[in-house]
Amino acid sequence: MRTAFIRSLMEVASQDPRIVLLTGDLGFAVLDEFRAKYPAQFYNVGVAEQNLAGVATGLALAGHVVFTYSIGNFPTLRCLEQLRNDVCYHNADVKIVTVGGGLSYGTLGVSHFATEDLAILRALPNVTVVAPGDPSEVAQLVPQIVGRPGPVYLRLGRAGEKVVHAPGVEVVLGRPTRARAGSNVLLLTAGGMLPVALEAADLLEDDELDAEVVSVHTLKPLDTEEICALAARFPVVVTCEEHSAIGGLGGAVAEVLLEAGIAPTFRRFALSPGFPAGVGSQEYLRKVNALDAPALQALVLSLTGTRRSAGPRFAARQSG
Repeated sequence: MRTAFIRSLMEVASQDPRIVLLTGDLGFAVLDEFRAKYPAQFYNVGVAEQNLAGVATGLALAGHVVFTYSIGNFPTLRCLEQLRNDVCYHNADVKIVTVGGGLSYGTLGVSHFATEDLAILRALPNVTVVAPGDPSEVAQLVPQIVGRPGPVYLRLGRAGEKVVHAPGVEVVLGRPTRARAGSNVLLLTAGGMLPVALEAADLLEDDELDAEVVSVHTLKPLDTEEICALAARFPVVVTCEEHSAIGGLGGAVAEVLLEAGIAPTFRRFALSPGFPAGVGSQEYLRKVNALDAPALQALVLSLTGTRRSAGPRFAARQSG
């Protein structure tokens, strides 16, 4: 996702001199080309995230559209006071970019687990919260983020994510994007859980369940009308996110459905409250924290009262 981000930002920056990119002394393998092509639009403020937010606010108030770039919790939780009092209070044109949302930097331990960020940034006034599901969403959303006034939080994966949307799929800021049509289970995803949900949907085919998968890349403002329309069509709705079960996509959707009086069987597929278990790769941590495709398949089966089928995929897994 980070490569898709920087390529899309470079395209916009080539036409818009207002674009400025700030880094907290990180990301040079990704940012070097931007720095070389647009040296007057790039600043490294050092390992000083509070200053990163303050400098970004000043540049924004001077007429720039500013992107801050760092990893994990560094551009969010380390400078939360400055984000609230500087960026948000002034409704400044600052776009906060986190690379490594969720458990992407799992080998570095809890200091690098970004698993409460969506809840915290959703609570801040004036902030648009965006968590794309694949690189194609990132590429289409970046120009729209540039054109959206005020603070935006853009939560990216780390690297190597596959494009899952078919060519030509339109991605619009503020509007959920369908990745797979289905008829009896609805999986709503945020961020990098989109491929996991699609994999689970494939597994559920063997259980004769047809899951629809929708990427809710814009968590705030949430498209409440579309969420309600989708949920009203399905007896089972599951939200999927690499984030605490508290305050993220699951919380946002639950609030909307309860207020609208829409009552499907509903569950949050997310991390349990508390710190995630273990240290290791993202794939490993998803497995030990029951956040992978087989775990999602099992949850859906329990909600629908469906027994696991010994279909071709299940048989292949058993023989392997």
